[in-house]
Amino acid sequence: YTDEVLNIDLTKNCRLDTMVTVVDANRFWDDFADGESLLDRKQAIDENDTREVIDLLIDQIEFANVIILNKIDLLEKEDVIELHHLLKKLNPNAKVLESSFSKVPLKEILNTNLFNYEEASQSAGWIQELNSDHHTPETEEYGINSFVYRRKYPFHPKRLMNWLEKWPLDVVRAKGFFWLASRNNMIGLLSQAGSSITIQGAGEWIAALPETERNQMIAEEPEVLKNWDERYGDRITEL
Repeated sequence: YTDEVLNIDLTKNCRLDTMVTVVDANRFWDDFADGESLLDRKQAIDENDTREVIDLLIDQIEFANVIILNKIDLLEKEDVIELHHLLKKLNPNAKVLESSFSKVPLKEILNTNLFNYEEASQSAGWIQELNSDHHTPETEEYGINSFVYRRKYPFHPKRLMNWLEKWPLDVVRAKGFFWLASRNNMIGLLSQAGSSITIQGAGEWIAALPETERNQMIAEEPEVLKNWDERYGDRITEL
């Protein structure tokens, strides 16, 4: 944490060693399905914090170095295995430790030097799926699989909303960017976790920028030309 105005720089006095997330194995699917908000649990930052519990839980799972899957003594072995595989799908880089009463070896969570912000910000399974040239093998044995929907064609706004209202209950996590026909210049961001679905703007497509700014962006990020379309530029849906 740094604050130039207050002249605060905590990095001079301490370091972030490990990001540890504890998952209540016995409550995970209840939290996943109930749609309860942080406001309902009186855990919101303020009255404008509209996030659901599952949003926060998934964010913490995706950013963790170590995930402690706790209270496994309350579940059947097969249920624990399934949940373990799901957590690895959400965050392939994290170490998942199974425990009861949060008892884990201290060496697994202290002085590990595991935390790296750049790596953590790219550790979520959905990011790795979008950035990978090869699809990650599915854990078919437990019904856990993933895929990337990628298409250089815009969504019809009404049909998209109709589909979102009938979202399949067995989709655990979806996230990515989309192209909307009625907002041709705007990048859409879709994020779903459990019953929580949000869509919002995420800036403009490079192709929609003024020519000078567009050329500057391409010079700074030449990799965008790899999938550049002569007519539509960088507009694409990747979920």
